[in-house]
Amino acid sequence: MKNKFDVSVIILNYNAEKFLRETLKSVEMQKGVTVETIVVDNNSSDGSRAMVAKEFKNARWVQRDTSLGFSAGNNAGLPFVHSDAVLFLNPDASFTKPTDLKMCLDKLWSDDTIGTITGRVNLVLTGGIDETCHRGFPTPWAGFTHFSGLSKLFPNVPFFNQYTKRYLDYTTEHEIDAVGGMFMLMRRSVGKQVGWWDEDYPLYGEDIDFCYRLKEAGYRNLYWPKVKVLHYKGVTTGMSKQSSTVSTAKKDTIRRVKGWSVQAMEIFYRKHYVKKYPFFINWLVFLGIKVMKFRRVTMA
Repeated sequence: MKNKFDVSVIILNYNAEKFLRETLKSVEMQKGVTVETIVVDNNSSDGSRAMVAKEFKNARWVQRDTSLGFSAGNNAGLPFVHSDAVLFLNPDASFTKPTDLKMCLDKLWSDDTIGTITGRVNLVLTGGIDETCHRGFPTPWAGFTHFSGLSKLFPNVPFFNQYTKRYLDYTTEHEIDAVGGMFMLMRRSVGKQVGWWDEDYPLYGEDIDFCYRLKEAGYRNLYWPKVKVLHYKGVTTGMSKQSSTVSTAKKDTIRRVKGWSVQAMEIFYRKHYVKKYPFFINWLVFLGIKVMKFRRVTMA
């Protein structure tokens, strides 16, 4: 039996009512494709549920009883998927044109080697690109050059910019190590093949892990700037300086999230890199993670 929808859009929400409305409107305006919209809620306390029920009657609401887990939240939407393609979309990210989703879907189905595809994601409040949509894998050297500031000193030198790969042309299509979890489109069969989202990550790092496993399975992760997406970024976590003026996050939430962001680094490194590098490199990496945790959390 043929699936009823061309694509299922899973949106993980947490106290993002205002932004979620914009996101759902942008999904609703998509033309040329049949869309199944699934809103998974991580135990919000705002008016998100009432707003969706009133204004977006075709959207399915999936309620969770915990606010923990970006991976777990996204995975919770999968049992309700009735299409062969899945788009994971943040509640503060929006399409800009009615043809965006169809264009992305056509591109995805045109090439069996694509693991996941993302568009050019621009920050709403600054107009610049959200570099998390265009990432390199966080090897020890990539992490060192990024957090030490060397990458900013030599922005166009590949040797110093493996973390964000900003030396690549943001206006052209190309393969990238990792795309951001705010906009990830993939075939359902491919996601199932690699095991979907790793729930060991509480928040942050899970999208990089997902892309790493896709690449290990032989797929390409594609940055495709023909489609532009707008992203407020971090409005419910408070982690982004760009969206601090509109963030709904409280201080205790920000502190907790900062801890999770550092924890994600250690989880990823232990899972994918610790056996690939000698003891002294691992020791330096874990020392750096401890220092970063102190700076981000203890001094927050």
